[in-house]
Amino acid sequence: MSTEVMASPLSQRVLQMAESETLKMAAMARELKAKGFNVINLSLGEPDFDTPVHIKEAAKKALDEGHTKYTPVPGTVELREAIKVKFKRDNDLDFNINQIVVSNGAKQSLTNIFFSLLDPGDEVIILAPYWVSYSEIVKLAEGVPVILKSDIEQDYKVPASEIAAAITDRTKAVLFSSPSNPTGMVYSKDELKAIADVVAQHENIFIVSDEIYEYINFGEKHVSIGAFDNVRDRTITVNGFAKGYAMTGWRLGYIGGPQWLADACGKIQGQMTSGANSFSQKAAAYALLADMTPTYEMRDAFLKRRDMVIELLSKIPGIKTNKPQGAFYIFPDVSAYFGKSDGETTIHDANDFCDYLMTKAHVAVVSGAAFGADKCFRLSYAASEEDLRAAVARIGEVLAKLK
Repeated sequence: MSTEVMASPLSQRVLQMAESETLKMAAMARELKAKGFNVINLSLGEPDFDTPVHIKEAAKKALDEGHTKYTPVPGTVELREAIKVKFKRDNDLDFNINQIVVSNGAKQSLTNIFFSLLDPGDEVIILAPYWVSYSEIVKLAEGVPVILKSDIEQDYKVPASEIAAAITDRTKAVLFSSPSNPTGMVYSKDELKAIADVVAQHENIFIVSDEIYEYINFGEKHVSIGAFDNVRDRTITVNGFAKGYAMTGWRLGYIGGPQWLADACGKIQGQMTSGANSFSQKAAAYALLADMTPTYEMRDAFLKRRDMVIELLSKIPGIKTNKPQGAFYIFPDVSAYFGKSDGETTIHDANDFCDYLMTKAHVAVVSGAAFGADKCFRLSYAASEEDLRAAVARIGEVLAKLK
C-alpha cells in the first residue's frame, strides 16, 4: 500500500493567503457565545447603529417601484451622478461619471484597483498600521507589499521622507487610509501635501487613498489627497457607505480615478461580479444627497465613546494610548505586558495578549500583528457604552493577574 501523502488540491494562491484576523476573531466570539459565554465583541469595524430610517425607506420605495434587475457594471447613472456631486461638494474632486465605479463594497473596489494596476513584482508602499486586507489584496494581484511602519510615539503616521526613501524603480503605488483603520489617526493637510509632493516627483507612481471613514472625523474638515493639483490625475480615491451611513450589510463601495483605470476596474468587475445590487444603489444615491444629520449624530456619539474609553483605559497600568482623531478605534501599545504571566499563561506578543483577553475576560479584540503593528491591539468602540465599560473593566481585572 502506498504511503505517499497527497498534496493539497488547493492553489498556492489560497494556501499562501492569510485569513482576515478581524473576521477570525469575530467568528471566535460567536463560537464562545454559542457555548453560553457572555462575550463582548469589540473586534469588528461595524457601527452598532442601524441604517438611518430615510435611507431604508428609499430602499423599500425602490423595491416597490421594481428596481430589482441587473445594473450597469460600473453602477447606475443615478448613483454615479450623486457620487460625482459628493466628490465635488465634500472633497474638491472633479470626476465625470465615467471615472466612477461602484462595487460590492470598498474591499472589491481595492481589489479591482490592484488587479488593474499591478504586474508580478510591482511594489506597493503601504503605510502601517494598515487595514488587514491591504497586503493580502496586493499579494493576490501578484504585487509586493512594502510596509512602512510607525508607532504610537509618531501618532501612527509615516512621514513623507520615509516614503521617499522607500521608492524604487518597481514602486507602482502608495496605499493608506485617513482617517485610519486601525488607529483612528488622521493625516493633516500639511502631511498629505508632503506625501503628494513626494509622489509627484515620480510620474509612474499612483496614490490609492482609502477614505471610507471620512465622515467619522473629530478634528478639522476632511482633506482628500487627490485634491492637490500635482497628484490630482494620479490619485484613486476609495470610499463607500458602510461606516458613515451605517450601511455595512448593503455592500456598496466606489472609486473615482483616471478614466483608463475606471475602465479597467469595470472590465475586471464585469467578469467577477458584474454590477452591485439595484435597490441598494437607489437608496445610496438618495443618502448622498439627503440630510446628513444622522451621520453627524453618529459621529458625535463615537467621539463621546472615544473619550470615555481612553479615560477608562488610562487607569490600567501598562496600556499606552494616543488620542485618535477619527474612525471608531483605539489602538493601544501593550508591549509592557510581553513576558508577563498569570502562572498558567505567558504573554509573548500581541497575539497572545488578545487570546488571553478572549479566553480569560471574554472580550474580543484584534491583534495589532494583523495590521503591521505587533506591539498593539485594536479595540472597536462601535458598541454600547454599557458594553464598553464592562469590557474595559474585565480587561483591567485579568491584566492585573499578570506579573
